[in-house]
Amino acid sequence: MEPDVRMQTDLGRQKLYSPITVASGTFDLENLDFFDQEFLGAFVSKTITKQPKVGNPPPRLYETEAGLINSIGLQNPGLDSFISVHLPRLRQQLKVPLIVSFSGTSIAEFQEILEQLEDQEGIAGYEINVSCPNVENEGIAFGVDPKVVYELSSALAPHTQRELIIKLSPNVTDIAKIALAAEEGGATAIALINTIWGMAIDHRNGKSRIKKGIGGYSGIGIKPLALALTYKAAQSVKVPILAMGGIYGWQDALEFFWAGASMVALGTANFIDPLSVPKVYKGVQGFLAERDLYLGELIGKCEL
Repeated sequence: MEPDVRMQTDLGRQKLYSPITVASGTFDLENLDFFDQEFLGAFVSKTITKQPKVGNPPPRLYETEAGLINSIGLQNPGLDSFISVHLPRLRQQLKVPLIVSFSGTSIAEFQEILEQLEDQEGIAGYEINVSCPNVENEGIAFGVDPKVVYELSSALAPHTQRELIIKLSPNVTDIAKIALAAEEGGATAIALINTIWGMAIDHRNGKSRIKKGIGGYSGIGIKPLALALTYKAAQSVKVPILAMGGIYGWQDALEFFWAGASMVALGTANFIDPLSVPKVYKGVQGFLAERDLYLGELIGKCEL
């Protein structure tokens, strides 16, 4: 596939040929059997943790109104296995930049994971998942406290020249303050939003559809919230924004670009249609060509 200069975008330190990527945990290498991987600007791995996680007990997925509730529980093989088994496979098969998503339970653990990954080749950047409990702060998630987000970002930034993307939670009172804290701490880009709280109950017997009760809700139903939070974050930071949340079609992607996103990620859409990525790419490409525009000319240009 020939690069289209109209579609080029910047994500911090990365100049990318496509403004589209995939949300962590929603896409694997097998999905690339369906289309040319250069439709992607980058590939984001499933979130890894220091120790392996078996995840939550089933049922842990439920298709609900306008979306999906999941309670996977960050199931992953752990850092050592990722480095020895999965990373070589990704390096061998990917033609686009690799963004490794990871999470920890303390700032020290985040640093330890980063240091081990820094020794590995073939990684363009990191997505720092701050939605997990912080054991140093009574189990409260990292991403809800601007001070903690700043401390985490400033602890990681000096140790890498790769992309450092802080992925923010929408379950907060002021996303702008938290986005600004990440930027001031040294993040080169912001990713948002992660899933919002969601629940489903069988009306016939009162039983939860998810074993853990409350899970993460994603899909088209959260798009207005994701769009609003993207806009709010874009008003407060200068670093690029990787936006996600309810993006199914190219028209959805364009809304996020107008709101201030430099790049978008498809998540739940990949489960519905394995060709979502090329369809969104071609739709945006056609829109820009028809109007003789470059993507950068409309990013953040929403009119109120």
